[in-house]
Amino acid sequence: MAAGLSWDRPWAFTFGILGNIISFMVYLAPLPTFYRVYKRKSTEGFQSVPYVVALFSAMLWISYAFLKTEACLLITINSVGCPIETVYIVVYFVYAPKAAKIFTAKLVLLVIVAMFGLILLLTLLLSEGAKRVEILGWICVSFSVSVFVAPLSVIRLVIRTKSVEFMPFSLSFFLTLSAVVWFAYGLLIRDLYVSLPNVLGFIFGILQMALYVAYKDRKKVAVVEQEPPEHVLPITNRDTAQKAVEVHRTVETHGEDKVGDGDQKEIDENKEVMASVEV
Repeated sequence: MAAGLSWDRPWAFTFGILGNIISFMVYLAPLPTFYRVYKRKSTEGFQSVPYVVALFSAMLWISYAFLKTEACLLITINSVGCPIETVYIVVYFVYAPKAAKIFTAKLVLLVIVAMFGLILLLTLLLSEGAKRVEILGWICVSFSVSVFVAPLSVIRLVIRTKSVEFMPFSLSFFLTLSAVVWFAYGLLIRDLYVSLPNVLGFIFGILQMALYVAYKDRKKVAVVEQEPPEHVLPITNRDTAQKAVEVHRTVETHGEDKVGDGDQKEIDENKEVMASVEV
């Protein structure tokens, strides 16, 4: 049987199954976002990029697993991820404004059709055997590492607002756990291309959880202890303080914490990009 799906390697099989379960949960993370899109019949400015990236990532890992012929558990989870991400893209396309639809169509043609097709064509024509697997493996690693940069914007936003409302602990925890599980799976089946990018995922996950512990007791977003009059705000901090005042007034009016639409959209998008690195 294929490596990682044989009882000859029970620990690899166990970690592979765990990785499938956790990654499946991460794939389902955008459901609340798309339920809101469906209810409001609008994408509200959300971008389609994270979902196209997630689909591209899943397609790359499936191609790698088929060429390697020893990574069946990579095929199972990414075979599930491809239709899920496709549904997300279709729903987005239905409710997006005309300009966003055009952009999404161009992005799908460029990334899913042209780029993915070119990668497959070049690897099939210019290499063979183990060399072909090696080239595609490094492409998967490079892509995963580049996508792992996405959490930096989430981390920056948490530090800037001193609030973890944008970064749910559960998502950070499961992404970190997923990185650990897939790293162990790659290590046990001796697959550098699976284990290597998840080292970076683990580091970013730990950093996010550390920030959560540091800022978890701060309930309001950039709310100052004593709200100064607007006319005496220091010029250098006027934009930040003005935003804090507006958020504080919104909280008083509606009785609940709110953040700007732009910040929330940025966070929802970055959650999707993080999810896209799952192998």
